[in-house]
Amino acid sequence: MGRILIFTGKGGVGKTSMASAHAMLSAEQGKKTLIVSTDMAHNLCDIFETTIEKTITNITTNLDALEIDSNYMMDNEFSDMKRAFGNMIQSSGLPLGTLEQLSLFPGMDELFSLLKIMEVYESGEYERIIVDCAPTGETLTLLKFPELLSWYMEKFFPVGKVALRVLSPLSKVMFKIQLPDKAAMTDIEKLFFKLIKLQELLKDKSITSVRLVAMPEKMVVEETKRNYMYMNLYDFNVDGVYINRILPKDIDNEFFNEWIEIQNNYTQELNEIFVEVPLYSIPWFDSEISGIKGIRTIASEVLSEWEVFEVKDIHKGLSYEPVEEGYLLKLFLPSIDKEGLDMHESTSDIIIKVGNFKRNIPKPNALRNHSISAAKFVDQHLLITLSGQ
Repeated sequence: MGRILIFTGKGGVGKTSMASAHAMLSAEQGKKTLIVSTDMAHNLCDIFETTIEKTITNITTNLDALEIDSNYMMDNEFSDMKRAFGNMIQSSGLPLGTLEQLSLFPGMDELFSLLKIMEVYESGEYERIIVDCAPTGETLTLLKFPELLSWYMEKFFPVGKVALRVLSPLSKVMFKIQLPDKAAMTDIEKLFFKLIKLQELLKDKSITSVRLVAMPEKMVVEETKRNYMYMNLYDFNVDGVYINRILPKDIDNEFFNEWIEIQNNYTQELNEIFVEVPLYSIPWFDSEISGIKGIRTIASEVLSEWEVFEVKDIHKGLSYEPVEEGYLLKLFLPSIDKEGLDMHESTSDIIIKVGNFKRNIPKPNALRNHSISAAKFVDQHLLITLSGQ
């Protein structure tokens, strides 16, 4: 079974360097490794000082790289679905160029990136896949999109299939809309099942880990705490935090002494937040880290000291427990501002919104006749009681 490590964090904290160093270490351990960039502003080519094409490119022994181009993937792997959506957009009166600008609709760029990663994983060609993601907000959009889209598709496409069967012969004349043909609908159905498989892969903690990269600075620490909470909201396995660019303690300089004290305070805060999550301290190197030589420096002098690729069973996850009143839904939400949380339910879902992020948690079939009777926070857990009607 292979491993997938996903690196994310605030912009400028060194995500690409950390991801690249892990990929280099993995390759030097004799594991066939692929490093993938899902950031639209790719910079793997800069850090490895080589040209990386739209397809998988070899970097060195056991190490390949891929900078994903979602438009290239749409044109070459999802042409039927793209054509169907294009016809619908044209029928609505919007220019076809809108399709190219929106990549079908917002979020599809991220989706195709993940589908490509799943395709590579399932090929079995690589033992480890290292993913260099965009900054925090875009990574959250990337990871939550398969669940969100499959939720909408599950509710929409039973209606869509009826419309296809009943209205398709009349749609152009009466409704001025060209519905997807059967070939396109087949692609959409395939996409739905791929979304289910993709969610299972991303949330399988024996395979996929999310690693947060931070620096001991106020703004970065605050965003890292929010990032950790959001990752738990969507049930992703965070099993490592890298505190990057730590100044050496033996600098005899008053200016740096003040910065060292500041870093010590924020490092301590991170240790208090991530009690059960391994923290890795990365020193501030006295020379620029770039090129294969620089990446090897991080891999050999720092990362090689730890078992960074082993599976760590620390993710609390979402769980249901039977209680006297019915069932208790437990969700770990560390560092949350309870005032910023909103929660309600529908017949089939529990909807939790924190800040700008919302998750629809489907109720298990056995609990569809249960509704929320109580909710509270205990020891950083949101506890929701579901009682039968």
